[in-house]
Amino acid sequence: MASRNMGIGLIFLSQVAVGVLGNFSQLYYYLVLSCNECTLTSKDKILWHLIIANSLVILSKGIPQTITAFGLKHFFNDLGCKLILYIQRVGKSISIVITCLLSIFQNITISPKNSCWKDLKRKAPRYISFSISLCWILYMVVNSIFPLYVLGKWSTKNISNIRDHGYCSHMDHDKITDSLYTALIVFPEVVFSMLMIWSSGSMILILHRHKQWVQHIHSIKVSSRTSPESRATQRIIVLVCTFVTFHTLSSL
Repeated sequence: MASRNMGIGLIFLSQVAVGVLGNFSQLYYYLVLSCNECTLTSKDKILWHLIIANSLVILSKGIPQTITAFGLKHFFNDLGCKLILYIQRVGKSISIVITCLLSIFQNITISPKNSCWKDLKRKAPRYISFSISLCWILYMVVNSIFPLYVLGKWSTKNISNIRDHGYCSHMDHDKITDSLYTALIVFPEVVFSMLMIWSSGSMILILHRHKQWVQHIHSIKVSSRTSPESRATQRIIVLVCTFVTFHTLSSL
């Protein structure tokens, strides 16, 4: 059992190390740009907030899980448990929403001028900051329901209703809370994931049509393995499949 826990701890530690290194290196890059008074593009603003959301998840979940795997358990008190689970939920929700927003924004950006996105193509950059701020405020408020309602019910003596995370414990959900969680958290996450898949599929279709248009103009057959459109399509498919797969496994 000790060797098994050590192996799990090393796996968690490697994931945290890679996540912290990747996200904080990008965060440092954008901080340097801001200090140099460089104007951040709309995509940079989206990625900035996505990095912050991912960092919250890594720090609030990855590090406690790693410490627990190495043998130190229940090092958070009631207040600490509420706070850490709240940060996890906010970071996870914002990460999904911002990733969906990034996918839709890229779809609008590469859409042709005669598409249905032509009006949004000019207006989208102006609404990016407002949309991101609204997402943060909305999910910070929504996720505050669960620490206040669920995690505060320690007066019960029914030990079987306590869920143990290793680094802390809290009361398990009742039927009312499960319904609230499904309506306010799970259902929107599913909707945003579906929007992300739809947006990625739309980008693939746009790239395919652009490739055919270029081939028609130049009257040559471009290899599907070497064309920029094909490489972009492959990257979109890989990224979307990776995100959806890991998000589904994490949720389960």
